[in-house]
Amino acid sequence: MDLQTLTFLIVGLTFAVYIGIAFWAKASSTNEFYVAGGGVSPIANGMATAADWMSAASFISMAGMISFLGYGGSVFLMGWTGGYVLLALLLAPYLRKHGTFTVPEFISDRYYSKTARVVAVFCLIIASVTYVIGQMKGIGVAFSRFLEVEYEIGLAIGMVIVFFYAVMGGMKGITYTQIAQYIIMIFAYTIPAIFISFMLTGNPIPQIGLGATLTDGTYLLDKLDKIIVDLGFAEYTTNAKLSLHNMFFYTLSLMIGTAGLPHVIMRFFTVKSVKAARSSAGWALAFIAVLYTTAPAVGAMARYNLINTIDQPNNEENLLYSERPQWFKNWEKTGLLKFEDKNKDGLIQYSGDVDTNEMVKVDRDIMVLANPEIAGLPDWIIALVAAGGLAAALSTAAGLLLAIASSISRDLLKGVFRPDISEKDELKASRFAMAGAIVLAGYLGFNPPDFAAGTVALAFGLAASSIFPALMMGIFSKSMNKEGAIAGMLAGIGVTLLYVFQHKGIMFVKSTSFLGNMEPNWFFGIEPNAFGVFGAIVNFSVAIIICKRYPAPPRRVADMIEKIRLP
Repeated sequence: MDLQTLTFLIVGLTFAVYIGIAFWAKASSTNEFYVAGGGVSPIANGMATAADWMSAASFISMAGMISFLGYGGSVFLMGWTGGYVLLALLLAPYLRKHGTFTVPEFISDRYYSKTARVVAVFCLIIASVTYVIGQMKGIGVAFSRFLEVEYEIGLAIGMVIVFFYAVMGGMKGITYTQIAQYIIMIFAYTIPAIFISFMLTGNPIPQIGLGATLTDGTYLLDKLDKIIVDLGFAEYTTNAKLSLHNMFFYTLSLMIGTAGLPHVIMRFFTVKSVKAARSSAGWALAFIAVLYTTAPAVGAMARYNLINTIDQPNNEENLLYSERPQWFKNWEKTGLLKFEDKNKDGLIQYSGDVDTNEMVKVDRDIMVLANPEIAGLPDWIIALVAAGGLAAALSTAAGLLLAIASSISRDLLKGVFRPDISEKDELKASRFAMAGAIVLAGYLGFNPPDFAAGTVALAFGLAASSIFPALMMGIFSKSMNKEGAIAGMLAGIGVTLLYVFQHKGIMFVKSTSFLGNMEPNWFFGIEPNAFGVFGAIVNFSVAIIICKRYPAPPRRVADMIEKIRLP
């Protein structure tokens, strides 16, 4: 059976599973649509949370970032894992004890204001839509290669699949679909890593193989450093693309943004109790660790195999373009890999020098998906990776879309405009909102502002500047009032959006950018993806200043805070 047929078969089977689960778990009430009935077991929720967490940014883009940045790519590992711990310890148990369906609903109760709820919805939608663009990029990349279609067509197919199980099942359908997706993606990520680690180092454990020796007796990382430097690139193990303070702010922005993203917080509303929420957080961390500890090895080995295939540093003559391997031709069709014969000699020159480098485009997001092909692994592994990449992107996209839909139907429609709406009409409105969110996310995904991980970083910065401070002050401060919280959220996201849009373009349309994404135009040298920290500082500062000018919250609010703080 050829690779294309095998890929269609395995990917088709996974899609059949997802759609089957959607029909089985069709939500019949708002309780099932928003929180899966509230009775999900800690282990099941931990696995679903891990799948929600390990998005296209984690599965597809993170190792690609590490491949090209080396040491500098550690900001994503540190930021995302640190952020999850922050979320699990400081926010999730308290929010679960309060017992709401959505994050804006908690903010409305805590700050005794519908206006605060509307502002929270605005912040949530901005951050979640930005995040989902990154997932759509991952869906488009995976589909375009393995179904051999254009990126745009691949994205459209992904939108249809998400529509089926997310619109029908809500959180109930998404939860059980994500469990299946976790199993698929973790096998898809680790099996190729085991094979490649064994082929290169003789050690089947990738985490150990990263620090092991190659067949010629040299250490993998030493050899990688040498061949990269010889080609004119910065050393892999010490290169930091960002300055020290930029790395610090980037990592911190990812951490607090992680803790403020509503689609992960909502997952903890699906379990029965606070104890179950804490337990599921621990299970999720264990499930996440499997991929996150493997990613550095995948990134390094992918870069090593890429260079050895394209440039062939051990040969006197570079690879003839006419003799390029099949995987090269396959990825060329997607437009994500491009060669330009600048000196017209028919040979492929891969170099760190822009003037002589003929690999004019090697999209970072292809590295994980292309790695098994580059390494010459069996076709069934290549097809499995395709299914895993799609599972990663689809799982998080569905969670984000649910957060957007819930905020529209639950928080705006029922919470503000039509409090007397029937449950049947609310459920119908939720599904319409979900469908609209899918269309919007897909449209924006046709022109993503950055590679998948970079786009996600922008979303984390927006969440860090708006939602995280409001939640932290809402739980740990009895004196913070509605005026302070509202002003803080608006100021934080306003400053961050202004900075991001002036560099990335309004709603990420590049033609509307008036400063450009250039380092000389960065505020204190902080790149847009890391600016969320400053937005959070502005949020906290404005909230505290405004808070002192208005009356303290009612006594019932202080009692509520005291209640949710109790273990």
